[in-house]
Parts: sequence; C-alpha cells; structure tokens
Amino acid sequence: MAESLTNQIVLITGASSGIGAACARQLAATGARLILAARRLEPLQALATEIQQHQSADVLTLVLDVRQPTAVSDAINGLPEAWGAIDILINNAGLSRGLDKQYEAPLDDWEAMIDTNIKGLLYVTRAVVPGMVARGRGHVVNIGSIAGRQTYPGGSVYCASKAAVKSLSEGLTLDLLDTPVRVTNIDPGLVETEFSLVRFGGDADRAKGVYQGMTPLTGDDIADVILFALTRPPHVTVSDLLIMPTDQASVFHVHRRAQ
Repeated sequence: MAESLTNQIVLITGASSGIGAACARQLAATGARLILAARRLEPLQALATEIQQHQSADVLTLVLDVRQPTAVSDAINGLPEAWGAIDILINNAGLSRGLDKQYEAPLDDWEAMIDTNIKGLLYVTRAVVPGMVARGRGHVVNIGSIAGRQTYPGGSVYCASKAAVKSLSEGLTLDLLDTPVRVTNIDPGLVETEFSLVRFGGDADRAKGVYQGMTPLTGDDIADVILFALTRPPHVTVSDLLIMPTDQASVFHVHRRAQ
C-alpha cells in the first residue's frame, strides 16, 4: 500500500525552478507541507504564492545558499516549531559551469560546482538527518546525474561532483542501515530546465542547442519518479535510479532529428 504524504514536512533545496519547483507542485497536491529553499527570493515567493492559491498547501520559504554551512545550520535550527520535524529532504540544489578543459577552467567555476553539488548537499544532510534518526522516520532524496556515471569532455569537475553525490547516497544508506530512514539517489539524463542556461552564463541560444532535435525530460518527469519513490511502503526503498529520455542512450549518444 502506498504511503500517504499528507501533512509530511518536505524540505526541497533549489526549489525556485526546474526539478525542485516541479517537485513542489506535485508534492503540494498530495497534502504535504513544503519548505522551499533557494537563493533567489522572487521566484521562490512566486512559486509559494502559486501553490498556496491553486492547491491550498502549507508553504514556508527559506532564502538559503547551501554553500554556507553556518547559514544552513542556522536555517534548520531556526525553523518554527511546527516546521522543525522534517520528514523528507530533497537535495536538489546543484549547478554546472562551463565546458572548459580541466587544465584551463576558471577556478571559480570549480568552486561553485564543488561547493554547491557536494558540500552544500552534505551541509543540508548533516543538519536534517539527525532529527530523522531521532524521530525514527525520514526519507532523503539526492538528485545526481548521468554525469556521475559517465564522464564527458569539458565536464570532468561537474561529473566528479555528481559521482560524489552517488557515493554519498550509497554511504548514507550504509550509515542509516539500523534506522528506518530511507535514501534514494536519482540520476537524470538530459532534462530541460535552467541548467544549461546557468552552465553557459545566460547564453540562451547555446543553452537551447543542448536540446535541439530531441525530446528531453522535464522537471515533471523527474518529480513523477521522486513521488513514486517517496510513496512506497516503509519496507521498500527505491535506492538508485537512472532516468533517461528515449532519445538518449548515454552521455555520448543522443538521437537528434533534422530541424
């Protein structure tokens, strides 16, 4: 029997757009209570207003940069009492910068990816999971990437950061073995979000070219799968999933139709 998410408290990082926003909308429809965290205030508030108006869900917003460990711990420890018992954590905040060769890439790009994709995930996990263990319930969903399984030219640091997410998911599963807390690792292939726009510094034409001639996944496609994993009975853990568009067979193999 599927597990109900009604009144469960869900923290989603990187919630202002893409997969995070799609998860927020779909989870709101289940009756979950949402803590939406992101760096950008305006899109976060717009999403919260949309959800509250259309789905009457309880929503709390947090302007949060997951790269700042003190800010993360202060935000989690400072949650209102009614919001403190987080049941579900979706570690979605992540980014990529550039496609430079490893020996030529700007150091700022490396640091942005490592600090967000690895350290940010760790900071939030460290702040939230002890409470789950103490309460005897919880579910952590980490958003990785096919790039964590296959390395491509110009993407080695990003790929390494997502390989780290997979290892951290596996390690957390081992560490939580004697608890009821579950861990799910999700590795998407090509998903059309703001990801490529961020990678290419706002170059919309270059970003659009990533998906040209093929049908990519959407944020909703990933949210569907996450919702499935979250609603399995307590004795079932969907531990690791690779989700691909039909037009993609690997990082290197994408079928593109003539335009």
